[in-house]
Amino acid sequence: MMDRRESGLLCHVTSLPSPFGIGDLGPAAYDFVDFLAAAKQGWWQVLPVGPFTAGDISPYRPASAFAGNPLLISPELLAAEGWLDASDLDSLAAHSLPTGRVDFDAVLRTRPAVIERACRRFLAHGDRAALDAFCERNSGWLDAYVRWRAREHADRSDAEQLERCMQYLFDAQWARLRAYAHSKGVRIFGDVPFYVDEMSADVAGHPELFKLDDAGRPRAVSGVPPDAFSETGQLWGNPVYDWEEHARDGHAWWVARIARTLERFDLVRLDHFRAIAAHWEVPAGSETAMTGAWVTGPGRALLDAFAAAGQIESLVAEDLGTITEDVHELMRGYDLPGMKVLLFAFDSHTGGNLYAPHHHVPNGVVYTGTHDNNTARGWFEDDATPETRAHLTRYLGRECSPADVGEALVRMALASVCRLSILPVQDVLGLDGRARMNHPARANGNWTWRLEAGALTPQLAQQLGDMTEAYGRTGASRYRW
Repeated sequence: MMDRRESGLLCHVTSLPSPFGIGDLGPAAYDFVDFLAAAKQGWWQVLPVGPFTAGDISPYRPASAFAGNPLLISPELLAAEGWLDASDLDSLAAHSLPTGRVDFDAVLRTRPAVIERACRRFLAHGDRAALDAFCERNSGWLDAYVRWRAREHADRSDAEQLERCMQYLFDAQWARLRAYAHSKGVRIFGDVPFYVDEMSADVAGHPELFKLDDAGRPRAVSGVPPDAFSETGQLWGNPVYDWEEHARDGHAWWVARIARTLERFDLVRLDHFRAIAAHWEVPAGSETAMTGAWVTGPGRALLDAFAAAGQIESLVAEDLGTITEDVHELMRGYDLPGMKVLLFAFDSHTGGNLYAPHHHVPNGVVYTGTHDNNTARGWFEDDATPETRAHLTRYLGRECSPADVGEALVRMALASVCRLSILPVQDVLGLDGRARMNHPARANGNWTWRLEAGALTPQLAQQLGDMTEAYGRTGASRYRW
């Protein structure tokens, strides 16, 4: 999958422009693909696209490991197919939702009713054979999911039909977008959250796969120990897996999960990969993650299951944070590419810093930063110490300013020997810390940033394309060593 030098942009679907308060799979997504193609980018990386859990809009706490998020269904495409009227779009637009950020509360108040209206029209007049085929093909997860979603509705049968239709429409729109991207030479790089939410269809449908007490509540929850992001660690709170139970059927649930994910994506980042070796397990009820301990994970058994299913070559390991030798051994044993983040390269003397470009390896993915980092400009202005800036100056051989540090790091990422370079779109635009996507360990105010309409200009595509070509990342340059 990663046998040549290529590059791409990181921009979540919700961050795309639209007149309805949140990015979706509609016209702006196709425009983004066109920009990628014009800028000679071969990849579009997105965050997880699963449905939100009630009260939590983090893409890393999905309500299902298999389902798609109905909020990403495009009303404009539904209208083009006749499942919505112009008046339906007008009613959405009349709410005058913000364009520079996602107001999730407002979106959740306004959008679901419109998507439901489209589903009712499809159920009355649409291609039921196609819907039935989709439902049969996905019955392994879909039946349990729709029952879980409809559990509190008075008319459960009606609610289940609507949920099936939403998943069908999401799947159809995603498949068309992916096919369009492929026609433009762009592949889609997805992301799998390692854990699911306690209030998810997966925990409800397969409680035996998680460490739960007799009442169905978690006995232990996920997190990470104290690190650079938090002095008390990060208490994520997801239920942790009972790996002995997963092993009984050869990790079938995980294999099915990755198979479903690869129906959407061409390459997949496995978030929190280090938990396959060992995970930080915190007793339920703890106020911080400091009370946790390392617990051995499934190790080679899980990766062997992926390899037997032909999935291993499509995986990228998120190997950030506290990484021990057993994690490196797993990655080497399966030739899994890892991640190199340039914003980590200058916190210490670069001679021994493995994130510095001269330590990169071809089988890797280099980023200026990820969704969990500040933007390059925001990092330079708000986070970098004088010592860190001095390391950067020494490495570049010149001083940077806030206005040009983004381009400097973009060029550094493109010049890396890593086969794949992924650039957050915020860094390509040189945006400051207000464009940051997520603050780890901060509960509120995340995931809201959006791309302004018209920001990705033909001139920017030309500039990025020239840089991409200069550093041999147009896909024509294959590795020979």
